[in-house]
Amino acid sequence: MKQPTLPVRIGIRAHDFGRLPAGELAAKIAAGGFSCAQLAVGKAIAGITLKPGLLNPGLAFEIGEEFRRHGVQIAVLGCYVNPLHPDLATRRSLLTLFKEHLRFARDFGTGLVALETGSVNADYTPHPDNHGEAAFQDSLASIAELAAEAERFGVLVGIEGVASHAVSTPRKMRKMLDAVGSANLQVVFDPVNLLTAENHSEQERVIGDSFDLFGDRIVAIHAKDFVIEHGQLRPVAAGEGHLRHDLVMRFVVEEKPGISILLEDTTELTARPCAEFLRKVLG
Repeated sequence: MKQPTLPVRIGIRAHDFGRLPAGELAAKIAAGGFSCAQLAVGKAIAGITLKPGLLNPGLAFEIGEEFRRHGVQIAVLGCYVNPLHPDLATRRSLLTLFKEHLRFARDFGTGLVALETGSVNADYTPHPDNHGEAAFQDSLASIAELAAEAERFGVLVGIEGVASHAVSTPRKMRKMLDAVGSANLQVVFDPVNLLTAENHSEQERVIGDSFDLFGDRIVAIHAKDFVIEHGQLRPVAAGEGHLRHDLVMRFVVEEKPGISILLEDTTELTARPCAEFLRKVLG
């Protein structure tokens, strides 16, 4: 049965439009023609230094209300803490901060909080041990704890696979989802993040495996592109590289009508042309 035709929902990361008071930022996003955003509170909202204990229902409601007033959905709350931080006390503090985002997500007007699966380096840079079973199990313990908290509040944790992190392939993503075993754990899909200088020529397989293995769990999509320079993969804005956007957009049309597509690697000046590029791919 053919899915109903819904408006294409293209948004941006709020902090790519600056660090401003919530009302000014939401107005800017709306003026750019965007209907949704990923909001990292500490990066995007002026005057807030994010730390455990700072978030509360009133603050979350006020920020969310400004976005609602301008017709911009907070599709995702970004709280990209490192669930593999090597200092256990710091890791505990970071997980506490993420749990607070889960607790107040509904006050912001969303039900989805996102992070990546971690690096054994404190600053999230790549490390060979990220690909080992020990790192995967440590990440699993953190993600399972967050999923359990999400269940308590009726919201979702969205995890994002990255080729240099603990969940680095489509199969590892499926392994994580199965091991946690919670419907409150879902996926923010960024195909470029799963590509490297070594596997980019197999992007059709990587994208296809992703849809086959966890397409049913994808709740938001990040949109950017990539080029290969000096033997390294470099992310660029959508439409400026070699990603098979047609494969991703076909999946959106056929399997995920209405899903939020959030631009990355853009600026206030480049976001609108990137959105137009994706709309053309969508047809």
